[in-house]
Amino acid sequence: MNIFKLSIQFAKELSAYIKKGAPNVTLDEYEERLKICSECPEKKDGTHYSTCGLCGCNIEIKAKWATSTCPHKPSKWPEIKKK
Repeated sequence: MNIFKLSIQFAKELSAYIKKGAPNVTLDEYEERLKICSECPEKKDGTHYSTCGLCGCNIEIKAKWATSTCPHKPSKWPEIKKK
C-alpha cells in the first residue's frame, strides 16, 4: 500500500475515532484483537510496529480504538460490547 493511500485510510480512521469522542476498547477486547491479528496471515511485522496488510494501519493503534474494525469481510474481530 502506498503512503498516499495509507494516509487517507488513517485519516478516515482517526476522524471516526475523534467524532465519537475517542473511545477505546477494554483491555480484554484489546488483547483479543491483538491475538486475532497475531495469527492473521495479513499481519506485516515492521521494525517498530506491526501493520495490517489489508488496510496498512498500525495494528497496535487500530486495535485500541473502539471505532475501528478488522478490514476482513466479514470482520475477524468480535463486536464491541456496549458499555
